[in-house]
Amino acid sequence: MPRYFTDQRHESLRHQVRDFAEREVRPRIAEMEASRTVCHDLSRLIARQGWIGVTVPRAYGGMGAGHLAKTLIIEELSRVSGAMGAMVQASQLGVAKIVHFGSEEQKQTWLPAVAAGSCLPTIAVTEPESGGHVLGMASRAVRDGDDYVLNGRKIYVGNSHVGDLHGVIVRTGEGSKGLSAFLVESGRPGFRVGGQQPAMGLHGFSFGELIFDNCRVPAANMLGAEGDGLSVAYSSSVLYGRPNLTAVSLGIHQAVLEETTRFCTERRRYGQPLAELNNIKLKLGRIQSRLLIARLCAYHAVDLLDQGEPCDAELMNAKLVNVETCLESARDAMEIHAACGLFTDRPVERFLRDAHHIFAPAGTSDIQLLRLGELALGQGKGEWSKRLSPLLRLENAERTGDERPEDGAPPVVPSPRTAPEAERSSCVPLS
Repeated sequence: MPRYFTDQRHESLRHQVRDFAEREVRPRIAEMEASRTVCHDLSRLIARQGWIGVTVPRAYGGMGAGHLAKTLIIEELSRVSGAMGAMVQASQLGVAKIVHFGSEEQKQTWLPAVAAGSCLPTIAVTEPESGGHVLGMASRAVRDGDDYVLNGRKIYVGNSHVGDLHGVIVRTGEGSKGLSAFLVESGRPGFRVGGQQPAMGLHGFSFGELIFDNCRVPAANMLGAEGDGLSVAYSSSVLYGRPNLTAVSLGIHQAVLEETTRFCTERRRYGQPLAELNNIKLKLGRIQSRLLIARLCAYHAVDLLDQGEPCDAELMNAKLVNVETCLESARDAMEIHAACGLFTDRPVERFLRDAHHIFAPAGTSDIQLLRLGELALGQGKGEWSKRLSPLLRLENAERTGDERPEDGAPPVVPSPRTAPEAERSSCVPLS
């Protein structure tokens, strides 16, 4: 492991999560694969470990451990179960909107519950007709006295069937300034969850449909101000979605390497272990090389994020590199396993199925390449990591015990809702 990014506390956390995953998660994989339904009790058990609150400030009962620690948690869970790694990463998107946009009252109400594992948050952006085109959404909220009345549908919502608090982006007006965000408790009248549909992979995780039918929500449940919805969506996707999904891919990738080397050591051909064949060593070498590069990209990006440095490009690249290399390595692993890889008594086919689920959320590989190309041409529309860097530096100072950021000046934290108009009107698939 690249220890120049992690310290003793990080490695202790890694071992803690890995031990938990081997003890509590691995024995349930067969059941999750067979039922292909959301695993409520395991999701709750993981939440009670306090890991959903890894980026929640200590003042609100969280770990306050930062994005690199969050990456290690998701990575180690995903190494055993991509579904449970996905569960944690999806909840982190819900955490982001409250940390960066919530009022003090909202933070005091919800963040301690998230940190304690009694509340699983989600974020709901994507719609059936508009997909990842955020500005094309049709769901609406209309002001009615002290409430807003929500109507519409959201799809591909991570943790849809286990979530307690949904961060919902809907229209309150027209154009890029006509989106607003609301916290909607799962028990509100007029809200319901659609039936769970079995998917190709990530069995045990739910990413389904939320339906709002004259769902009345207090105006006090609005995140930020009216018109901040696009900023809520983008900042959550860029600063949490991309690195979180990177971590899921990284954990699956590690599992691919471990399982394939184990298979090659045990399986015999021509009177010797499969691992002794040079063509097999070459394939294993490629998997190992991809994994080393992927991990460096992942840790480097979130380390910059923790330091409060501009890193939108690194976060995009980390997701791109990790998703693509994980898929390539999973396909190589399937080729090495040959017919053995086609049966469910071995996990390699599960790794390939799970890896495909990480491709689209927070932007496909083409979207990451498009944005990176724009940055190369000087056509970038602003960086969320730069916009929120004073807040991230302050969090890092609190985490490391420093009294103030490195330059010695009191932190001035800008409102995250002051996105440039060019950024507010752009389109990036989020989920």
